[in-house]
Amino acid sequence: MSASDPQLPRIDAPPLRLLALESRALLEAADFVLRGPQLQGLPKGDGHPVMVVPGFGASDTATAAMRSALEQLGYAVHGWDCGRNLGMRSRVKVALSQRLEQLHERYDERVSLIGWSLGGVFVREMARHQSALVRRVITLGSPFNGHPEANNMVTLFKLANRGKPVKTDLDGFLKRRAPPPVPCTAIYTRSDGIVAWPCSVEQKSALTESVEVRGSHMGLMFNREVLRVIAERLAMPPRA
Repeated sequence: MSASDPQLPRIDAPPLRLLALESRALLEAADFVLRGPQLQGLPKGDGHPVMVVPGFGASDTATAAMRSALEQLGYAVHGWDCGRNLGMRSRVKVALSQRLEQLHERYDERVSLIGWSLGGVFVREMARHQSALVRRVITLGSPFNGHPEANNMVTLFKLANRGKPVKTDLDGFLKRRAPPPVPCTAIYTRSDGIVAWPCSVEQKSALTESVEVRGSHMGLMFNREVLRVIAERLAMPPRA
């Protein structure tokens, strides 16, 4: 699929060969779970709260292994507790806002937000609207830049919405491209078969960085390189 718009760069969705390679995520997940996350050498946590938001079609079950690894490092880790991610809904938006407020009040500390794929789009917007409650944002293969149609998720969205055409909110997308006013780390892989990798890279600023890893899109939540980057960023002082 090709995506183009006068206001946006022309970016193609990942080719079918990369989409087919997403099947390796099963091996990546099995290896991560069976052999363990291998935490040796990773910095220990300071106990501050962390919330992890799953990607489209996934639930907290899909992030359980990564959350467990971060808990072992010493963080107070929580799922998003909104069931399966089927896209942004009014009730989900309200629930996420309330959950962020509750975690901030419970620990009396700013919350670090981690979002996988579409979950990363969600956490960036949470940080944009409630920046005083957020310590930092880490996204994994999230489609917040480039072009909103440069991905292979459109078919899945149609299925989730009973075959209805997916309406692209271009104005909203353009507004979301700018990073929120907190430290942001965007993790991406050039072999992503779901989202064109340039769409997962942050705009350069004093508070942003983009880090490349190896692996599949679907396997990012079971990727030891990703875990290392997350652990190193979470261990940084607030606003670093």
